[in-house]
Amino acid sequence: MRRWATLLLAVAPVVFGAERATERLQDTADVFRDIMATPDKGIPRDLIEKSRCIVIVPGLKKGAFVVGVELGKGFISCREANGNWSAPGAVRVEGGSVGFQIGGSDTDVVMLVMNNRGAEKLLRSQFTLGAEGEIAAGPVGRDASAETDAEMRAEILSWSRTHGVFAGLALKGATLRTDEDANAELYGRKMDNKQIVDSRMAPPPAAGRLIEMLSRYPQHV
Repeated sequence: MRRWATLLLAVAPVVFGAERATERLQDTADVFRDIMATPDKGIPRDLIEKSRCIVIVPGLKKGAFVVGVELGKGFISCREANGNWSAPGAVRVEGGSVGFQIGGSDTDVVMLVMNNRGAEKLLRSQFTLGAEGEIAAGPVGRDASAETDAEMRAEILSWSRTHGVFAGLALKGATLRTDEDANAELYGRKMDNKQIVDSRMAPPPAAGRLIEMLSRYPQHV
């Protein structure tokens, strides 16, 4: 079992990490566009407008064989002081569970960070989701947030889309970390995501579509 786990972890960066950061930014924009194109089945608009940060991971992959390994690369953007969305920082999502799993699946994941405390955690160089109250499955649909507002006490809300099916997902046990190599590809030097968000630096050209779509959801407190 240990040998299979070691082999899977060794080949995972090759299998999952070949795509360039600029291409992943396009995929990220596509995922957000597609999800929000159906308001009755997407993320409630008011939650995005109230959020502090958003994380979008296109094609989170769940490995198979003896050890299940979830791997994905995506981006985080946070509100600046003026309410505008920041330049995106690159993230890696990693998580493992022991079990006999055959096959795999690709799942798009979106997370909304709803307060400053959650944003501070997510902007660390490494952060593991899972403490009670930190993350919860987000409501789906145009009016869902109003109906369940009394229950929305989590710092982070998360959703998933697999084979076209969109639903809330309590993504616990996964580790998010800054992808400094991807940031170096986009910005010319290695930086952590807190540096990118706090610096109010201009987004790279490849992020234009993503920032334009996020800008359709201005801050609402």
